[in-house]
Amino acid sequence: MTGPGPAGGGVADEAAQPGAGEFTATVIVKAPAARVFAALTDWEGQSDWIPLTRVRVVEGDGGEGSLIEAVTALGPAVLRDEMRVVRVDAPYEVGVVHCGRLLRGPGVLRCTPLADDRTQVVWHEWFHLPGGSAGRVAWPLLWPGSKASLTLALKRFARLVEAGRLPRPPTGR
Repeated sequence: MTGPGPAGGGVADEAAQPGAGEFTATVIVKAPAARVFAALTDWEGQSDWIPLTRVRVVEGDGGEGSLIEAVTALGPAVLRDEMRVVRVDAPYEVGVVHCGRLLRGPGVLRCTPLADDRTQVVWHEWFHLPGGSAGRVAWPLLWPGSKASLTLALKRFARLVEAGRLPRPPTGR
């Protein structure tokens, strides 16, 4: 796979480069690509299928150049993920760059139309590992949990799209 392409909207060049922490999750959704893509890019709607996470658009309209914030909280532990939308090729692909203090690196969500109005969704991330050498040593221990939780989230996403609960109607941001 290739990276998400050139960064835009003031994203630092370093954050836009692929990092050493890489994972991919995939799901097949029984729905047309246009509907699946609309559901993926309903940023606030991600709060419905990514566990323990609230997502909101901080700047922009959710399209190219927008800043998205995802806050994951488990008890007192809080992880804030800021990402800039750097490319939108509807209904096939959206590229982001995670540009927060802890999570940095490019990511891409791809929708590939399949026969019988099905769509393959591929979510690929290339994170820079925090903590230098310690981060590189810890990555093999963290990676399986990250991939598993992302895969479970995508399966929940597929069920919500197939049930007609996503994408949500526009709220007139």
